[in-house]
Amino acid sequence: MNEKRKQGFLFFIPIFILFLCMTYMAVFCLRTYQQNTFKHISAFFQTAAEADPKSEPQLLSALKECQSLSEEEVDKHNYLEKYGYHKDDFCRGLPVHIFALFFSLFFISASAFAWGIWRLCRQTRRRITYLTEYLEQVNTGAGGTFIQMQEDDFSHLQDEIYKTVTMLYQTREEAIAARERFAENLTNIAHQLKTPITAAFLSLQLMKKASQNEYALQVEKQLERLNRLEESLLTLSKIDAGTLPLKFQKVDIYTALTLAAENLNDLLSEKNVSVVIPEKGCMEFSGDLEWSMEALINLMKNCMEHSPSGGHIYCDYTENPLYAQILIWDEGTGFVQGDIPHLFERFYQGRNGTPNGSGIGLALARSIFELQNGTVTARNIPEGGACFEIKIYSH
Repeated sequence: MNEKRKQGFLFFIPIFILFLCMTYMAVFCLRTYQQNTFKHISAFFQTAAEADPKSEPQLLSALKECQSLSEEEVDKHNYLEKYGYHKDDFCRGLPVHIFALFFSLFFISASAFAWGIWRLCRQTRRRITYLTEYLEQVNTGAGGTFIQMQEDDFSHLQDEIYKTVTMLYQTREEAIAARERFAENLTNIAHQLKTPITAAFLSLQLMKKASQNEYALQVEKQLERLNRLEESLLTLSKIDAGTLPLKFQKVDIYTALTLAAENLNDLLSEKNVSVVIPEKGCMEFSGDLEWSMEALINLMKNCMEHSPSGGHIYCDYTENPLYAQILIWDEGTGFVQGDIPHLFERFYQGRNGTPNGSGIGLALARSIFELQNGTVTARNIPEGGACFEIKIYSH
């Protein structure tokens, strides 16, 4: 007998016992009622016969006629009610031992039924706990396999869970392998770009020394753009490969914002845009100062590129027990609403993007903060302008 049939048999036993007990109690109560009725009629006839012995034949004849009456005819005979008698006057109740037996049988049958339900619930709970623990191991990366210990209603579910987990493992391994290949290819591209860019810079410097050329400045700007693109690609490849060197320490938010703004001084002066950073005391988060500053530079630069001449870039920051929050916003026209869901995608160029942009800066900023247990989101503010919100959660 397999486990599933065994469980069904064990669950059927208390139900069968309950059925037998209830049937026995019903038959027993019927027999007791018939005996009590017979004794009451016998006592009545004996008393009447002793009071008037000559009436005994008439009494027996009346008894035979009463036996031949149907149930409907019996129900119509309420003769004694006109003398003030009621059915309760003849109900002596069941003996005490009858009640004791009745409740004993009921207790036994109810206990057997409750035991069956408890056993079934315990087995169900144990199986659910086993499946839950397995999924918890999978979620924590411990893995493991199922041990088929019994055949029951959960066996099919267990098989399907195992198949799904196995498929997810395979999919994850394929995704990791594809990510590693992408990171490797990106690194190779970045290194291949480095050599011609460096050679072009050297050639440009020699050309500038030999003679001044009005096109040299334009060439230099494009080379600088290519150089920044190469550095960004190299950084992204390290992030994808998980090899970006982060040094976690306490980072003062005011210091990180100030250093990021100082690195943009030349560009800010050229655009006639200023950065407003309030001094709000010591507020810190756990992260890497250099890479956090790099991410903040990219966000500030995006705000600068969309700020009007004479405009301002505003910064604010707060902290609570859960996370540190940094806000950076400008006085520009804001984001096109349809661009907001895609702003942090690599190489995405928004409809209001700068012509010389590479579409990597925002993606790089988000990736850097995500490595530090943070998030970066973008939105438009009611007063006008674009706002970046950074949240860095406590480890």
